[in-house]
Amino acid sequence: MSLYYNTSTPNQALMDSLVVSYNTSSTSVIPVCGGRALLGHARRIPYGGSQASELLLKLAQVKYPSFPAKVTKEQCATILHNMCEVAPDYDQKLRELTDPEKMQQADRIVQFPFIAPNETEKTEEELARQAEKKREAGRRLQEMAVQKRLEKLAQKEKDLEELQALKEWKFKEKRAEFMHRLRMEGLDSEEMLENTIKKLDNDIKKARKKDAGDIEEEPQEEPTFPLLDVPDADLDEDELKEKRRQRLLKAGYEARLKARKEKEAARREKEEEERRDLEERTNDPLLVDKLKLREKRKAALADRKSTANMNRMKNIANLASDEPASKKRKKGGNSDMFGANDEDWAIYRKINIAVESSDEEDDLQQLALIESKLLQHDTSFTPAHTYASLKHQKSALLSAYRPSYEQAELDPNPGTTGRSRDIEGAHRIHLNVERWRVPEVWFQPGTAGIDAAGLGEVMASLLPHTRCGRVFITGAPALTRGMRERIEACVRPLLDPDMPVMAVQAKDPELDAWRGMSQFASTEEFKTAVITKAEYEEWGGERIRRWWGGNWNNAF
Repeated sequence: MSLYYNTSTPNQALMDSLVVSYNTSSTSVIPVCGGRALLGHARRIPYGGSQASELLLKLAQVKYPSFPAKVTKEQCATILHNMCEVAPDYDQKLRELTDPEKMQQADRIVQFPFIAPNETEKTEEELARQAEKKREAGRRLQEMAVQKRLEKLAQKEKDLEELQALKEWKFKEKRAEFMHRLRMEGLDSEEMLENTIKKLDNDIKKARKKDAGDIEEEPQEEPTFPLLDVPDADLDEDELKEKRRQRLLKAGYEARLKARKEKEAARREKEEEERRDLEERTNDPLLVDKLKLREKRKAALADRKSTANMNRMKNIANLASDEPASKKRKKGGNSDMFGANDEDWAIYRKINIAVESSDEEDDLQQLALIESKLLQHDTSFTPAHTYASLKHQKSALLSAYRPSYEQAELDPNPGTTGRSRDIEGAHRIHLNVERWRVPEVWFQPGTAGIDAAGLGEVMASLLPHTRCGRVFITGAPALTRGMRERIEACVRPLLDPDMPVMAVQAKDPELDAWRGMSQFASTEEFKTAVITKAEYEEWGGERIRRWWGGNWNNAF
């Protein structure tokens, strides 16, 4: 009926031609010859606009399995009509798209709606003020921490002096009086007193050691403690107090000396380690190559016909054989000396492709250690240069096929933040190969798992009935860019060189079939094509009257 409407008169509508009608759930090819539609020779391909939209939806779901928005079949129908094309040569188009640059040029982006997070971009002045506030707050916290630590240290020193003085009463009074004095201070026993003194002494030493590590002290003369060598019997009360104070000062001085020595030793050890690291980076660049060789061997073992896999099978056969395989074992008769040499056990490592060897684990650990040091000391070495990142890095072609927005690699727009760009990218669908793959099913149904001939083969079988090179295409998929040119390319090799080929598209492929039927309904001929109520009651709804544009199956 679309052809009938486009040719204006019935005589022109029934001229010799080949009609390709793209329907919702199928595609029909009908030869028209001698003013009559040869419906007995019509062919139908079980692939139409609905199947094309469904195929595009499935391809998008496979490409984006965790897409945050719901993609409907109706949306895919709109995408199909606006973005898909028919390639003149599909195989050549696929070869072109193997170039990442061509893949990016062919890419079309479908942006789905999203809700951007409520984030405001701060000015440089606001960021500077915020950073200054953080630094000032950090300084205040540090000062408060230092002051609090000094107060705690002074209190502990005071408590230690009091407990040391309390301990001296043990030799000045009776035990009952001394125990009563301990209980008055909250101590139950002399052992508890000793433990408390020891704990306070350790805490004071640790605090002084920490201060010595944080602050570089200038060289100074070694202090003297003359009262420490004088017996207590030769000292009065004030001198005894001074002696106790000197004892504490000496302990603190010795702790600081020890801390400085330990710090100096740690500094020398760190310098030596950095020197060794530099030598390793300079003189041992083969670690990554060793890992790459192992990966190459694993890939070769996955190939059944590779030399590495054949050698592996030989090793397995030798292990399973009753006869000794090596010449050395043949000389020794049938005695099995396997395992006497440690190298014999390496055979299991060669044939086992699933488990990583201990050498490989050691190499990976060593490489991870080297990479962590490079990240710390080499500003040009980034996480993207690590072995793990390079191993899992996408190829340029795969990145062009499906760009990743995990690191906000969008062109920054003014006023947008990195997180909003991430969300924007996550709601995008990139179409490249799919733009040509979906329409190609009309010509190669096997690419979508449809067991049917394509349009080219169907037209080749029907052209002898029309005896001309005129093809009329109608239906919404006829609007796909390149469809008319591809039809002409399919028909041209089937005809004589001097015979013209012309593929004509309907004026309005989507609605011309309805307009044609509306126009036909206003003619007298329409009355001969309809059935009466009596015929409907007699034959049922499955029978229709035979007419030039109807289905002649079960017609009367």
